[in-house]
Amino acid sequence: MQQKIRFQIEGMTCQACASRIEKVLNKKDFVESAGVNFASEEAQVTFDDSKTSAADIAKIIEKTGYGAKEKTEDALPQPEEAAHVSWRLWLLLAINIPFLIGMAGMIIGRHDWMIPPVWQFVLASVVQLWLAVPFYKSAWASIKGGLANMDVLVTIGTVSIYLYSVYMLFFSPHAAHGMAHVYFEVGVMVIGFVSLGKFLEHRTKKSSLNSLSLLLKLTPTQVNVQRDGEWKQVPIDQVQIGDLIRANHGERIAADGIIESGSGWVDESHLTGESNPEEKKAGGKVLAGALMTEGSVVYRAAQLGSQTLLGDMMNALSEAQGSKAPIARVADKAAAVFVPAVVGIALLTFIATWLIKGDWTVALMHAVAVLVIACPCALGLATPAAIMVGMGKAVKHGIWFKDAAAMEEAAHVDAVVLDKTGTLTEGKPQVAAVYCVPDSGFDEDALYRIATAVEQNAAHPLARAIVSAAQARGLDIPAAQNAQTVVGAGITAEVEGVGLVKAGKLDFAELTLPKFSDGVWDVASIVAVSVDNKPIGAFALADALKADTAEAIGRLKKHNIDVYIMSGDNQGTVEYVAKQLGIAHAFGNMSPRDKAAEVQKLKAVGKTVAMVGDGINDAPALAAANVSFAMKGGADVAEHTASATLMQHSVNQLADALSVSRATLKNIKQNLFFAFFYNILGIPLAALGFLNPVIAGAAMAASSVSVLSNALRLKRVKID
Repeated sequence: MQQKIRFQIEGMTCQACASRIEKVLNKKDFVESAGVNFASEEAQVTFDDSKTSAADIAKIIEKTGYGAKEKTEDALPQPEEAAHVSWRLWLLLAINIPFLIGMAGMIIGRHDWMIPPVWQFVLASVVQLWLAVPFYKSAWASIKGGLANMDVLVTIGTVSIYLYSVYMLFFSPHAAHGMAHVYFEVGVMVIGFVSLGKFLEHRTKKSSLNSLSLLLKLTPTQVNVQRDGEWKQVPIDQVQIGDLIRANHGERIAADGIIESGSGWVDESHLTGESNPEEKKAGGKVLAGALMTEGSVVYRAAQLGSQTLLGDMMNALSEAQGSKAPIARVADKAAAVFVPAVVGIALLTFIATWLIKGDWTVALMHAVAVLVIACPCALGLATPAAIMVGMGKAVKHGIWFKDAAAMEEAAHVDAVVLDKTGTLTEGKPQVAAVYCVPDSGFDEDALYRIATAVEQNAAHPLARAIVSAAQARGLDIPAAQNAQTVVGAGITAEVEGVGLVKAGKLDFAELTLPKFSDGVWDVASIVAVSVDNKPIGAFALADALKADTAEAIGRLKKHNIDVYIMSGDNQGTVEYVAKQLGIAHAFGNMSPRDKAAEVQKLKAVGKTVAMVGDGINDAPALAAANVSFAMKGGADVAEHTASATLMQHSVNQLADALSVSRATLKNIKQNLFFAFFYNILGIPLAALGFLNPVIAGAAMAASSVSVLSNALRLKRVKID
């Protein structure tokens, strides 16, 4: 049986490390697929659990030289520890200070500012023989694994410069006369700059990139719980399902639950993206992480931890951020051959410069500059860094993408297919008119009773409207048995004392309506009813457009996205709604199969299609679309099939999703351009001697931080 599992990976230093782990895992016959995200430091592995186990896979990863810790769905993601400057980095930076002063002196002609060569040797030896050991270990582990990482480049370059300087200081013919040219400062400063760059990169990845840390802060650490008739403050991990919890003004809700008493206003924007607080009263539902902006409530805990909607969102976000977008393959392929190629270029640079200049010292400096200017990290971070920030921004707006591939595909959408009921309209239709077939023997109340007996077994908004209207009349509803849903048509059931009742579309109930003078029948949704295959009447149900639907359609059109309505409702109603919204393409009377077929037709003519729906009948079309969006709280099959979930039942949120996706893809392309341009420009400049190794090391350290900084700009991008 196929099983998917995630691991937190420790010890990766660049994209080549991630590529090596992927390569090792994907060679195993029991692994269907394995992907490693360098930015999130996470591996996602799909494997055959009849042939191996998660523990065995962790051991395989550990044999490649990295730590692997399994991430379970039952537990919430843990907050990242703040990145602190280690004593090793502090010492390394302190040793760099005299060399920095000396380098500054050389620039202005004060060579006496540089410390004596012997002291340079002592400090450089501390760095190369002790502080740089983590680079050597990583490089050796990488080489043993069959792929070379960034630390291989740093190690080759700095060790070469150190050994050269030692030779020149103690063994060269010039050493006795004090004329030896040494470059101890190069190795020290390259190690220093690269180490500082790694720290800044690690801190950014662990804090600024990931939105999980912000979500984790939404859960209170202490809560007021009723125990033995008294209110006591207890840690959140001691709360149990069924406990009564009190939340006052300014406090966070600790669990999903039902309000027992009290009232107030609650901000649930962390889940829905809706900034307006919602009023809560006894019997209402509260969600973990929500903020009490006014009032006080006592609620009973129903779901805790990872079982809450907040917990589900955090696990979903964690998994989505750890996934890889298809565009990342470009950087992955480059990173896989990057380090060996750079080593080859450095060797050619050394040989060519020596032959041309006749000075092997200059040749060595050029070669080392090539080694340290190259940066596979920038390539490896270009895509996942932007994806992590983009995912976090999407969640902030109440949009949950299942994976990075869905977000990338959403950026290309140029056609949107919308269901009508519950998507464009409020999904709360009301009975506007009733028709009873003459001489059928059933009056209006009887029609309501019979229809309600069947429709109370259905979840469709039209069914709920009929049931609510019958309840408002105070009618006695007969019992119904053997209810069966005919997808896209209606529902049937055996009603006690009546017979076989069908409720649904006109043709399903075999009803032909007469011509009405009341225009509501031309634009309303129709539910027809029959008894023993004989039509007895119908209901006309009107449903108002959502307040923000027109604005959302305008936003989609602004980006040249074609909009289509595809609904199972009658053609007249669908056309009426389309006319109100200025939508040119309106299709009514569509079965689930019809919707899916129409989506396939759009794809066949080159359209990238996004489908939005919330019902069982939308599932085939959701599956057929390039990227699909389901409304939270709709049918489970729709949410399971969709590529993303919209927490609000709003097309405006779809427009937000597409906007965030476009901004994220644009940011990825910027990052990839910078990463490739940096290396394409930097390596030749270093080879030609325009960059010394120190400047090259600083540039290499800054390159990955620059990519991360550009990705962070996504947080400030305006959604249009």
